Amino acid sequence: MKKLLLRQSENVRLQLLVLLVGIVLLLTKFLAFYLTNSNAILTDALESIINVVAGGFSLYSLILSARPKDLNHPYGHGKIEFVAATLEGSLILVAGGAIILKSIYNLFVPQELYRLDAGIYLIAISGLINYIVGYVTERRGNQSNSLVLVAGGKHLKTDAYSTAGIMVGLLLLYLTGEVWLDSAVAILFGAFICYTGYRILRASLAGIMDEADYELLQRIVRVLNENRRENWIDIHNLRVIKYGNTLHIDCHLTVPWYLSVLEAHDEVEAVGRLIRERIDPDIELFIHTDPCVAVSCSVCTKSVCEVRQQPLLKRVEWDLDKVIADKKHEV
Repeated sequence: MKKLLLRQSENVRLQLLVLLVGIVLLLTKFLAFYLTNSNAILTDALESIINVVAGGFSLYSLILSARPKDLNHPYGHGKIEFVAATLEGSLILVAGGAIILKSIYNLFVPQELYRLDAGIYLIAISGLINYIVGYVTERRGNQSNSLVLVAGGKHLKTDAYSTAGIMVGLLLLYLTGEVWLDSAVAILFGAFICYTGYRILRASLAGIMDEADYELLQRIVRVLNENRRENWIDIHNLRVIKYGNTLHIDCHLTVPWYLSVLEAHDEVEAVGRLIRERIDPDIELFIHTDPCVAVSCSVCTKSVCEVRQQPLLKRVEWDLDKVIADKKHEV
């Protein structure tokens, strides 16, 4: 628990840093837009507004999700992270759409551009800082299973990529003097921004709807299959639910029917230790024990069993389809 609280506190401090950096970069990009009157640079500046607004909501969600469980929230407050990520994705979509509309208008009604060299320098510095902060934030989010930090980090990195593309467009504009390139570049990266918003929105809605994380499930199944014990006849009905940076796992463990309550509990604890050691030390597990039945004998690898009703026919390798199904294994 202490490690979890420390990790949550570190996440909050990192998100506060991201928010402060976002404010500084926002001012820098609007200064660049003021100097140049460039739609492409305005694209970067508008996305930075979204960075700051979303960063503020993300900071609030991390603070709220770090609160301990209570009677009204027995699984904690982690779901607020999905709400914050949903808001961030929606705002990005709106910003991208606004950029595209304005740029299409300026294709037909061109506007005069000014000090492009100064604008290029300013957004180049902003893009580099964005990438560094985004990389650190996404890495930290993956380490702590925080969707908010992962979403924010990906957004900042995407912002850096779009800044790099915008710089290429501005350099071409600077060298050729073709004003239409400014709006064309803005439209292109406005569409890219919309796609980024869609991906973040899609991931957050999946979390709200408790959509299965098959990549994580595959990891868990692989660890369980490689470290099976004789008394683990099968594991089925495996489900993983994310509550912010906390993972909650439900499953059924089939054990020999004649084990005592204490012995069955020891097997459950062994499963829990294995998953916490190999997957995540803060995972919550609720494991229901099932007694073996006659059909279980054909897949049971227990070497000494005085009540076996039929011989072992085949060791069944656990895979995702078998483990997530609500059914005991059989040949």
